[in-house]
Amino acid sequence: MAMGSTGGGDGLSSDINVTPLIDVLLVLLIIFMITQPLSRKAFDVQVPPEQQAKSKQQPSSQIVLELTADGAFTINTQPYSLSQLEGAFHQIYDTRPAKLLFIKAAPNRKYGDVMQAMDELRAVGLEDIGLITERRRGQGQGGGGE
Repeated sequence: MAMGSTGGGDGLSSDINVTPLIDVLLVLLIIFMITQPLSRKAFDVQVPPEQQAKSKQQPSSQIVLELTADGAFTINTQPYSLSQLEGAFHQIYDTRPAKLLFIKAAPNRKYGDVMQAMDELRAVGLEDIGLITERRRGQGQGGGGE
């Protein structure tokens, strides 16, 4: 006695047989589970031992050109006039292998003053110039327009 509703026992069935598909997926899953731990790469890292903080702070080797609010120029808190800057830069940077300078300008200084100082730096041969900025008070995190 046949259980099918088609009436004939020799008719074609249109049902999809998913058993072979599940077998293939299980085999692939087992292959990936076995090969995944073998494909991990590790790096040997040696962390330096923790050093005690020195009581004396070593002098910084960074050079900071500050354009103060009163119109003066200072290099690491030593005052210079605009005409003395090029000579001071030559004196500082002719013997240094790393030619890096940071510029910090007072908020009331004009953009042209900063560009004029940068032109003096480029005349000496300095190309690595960093700008020190300060966040305005009342400015929240997340940016936004001004």
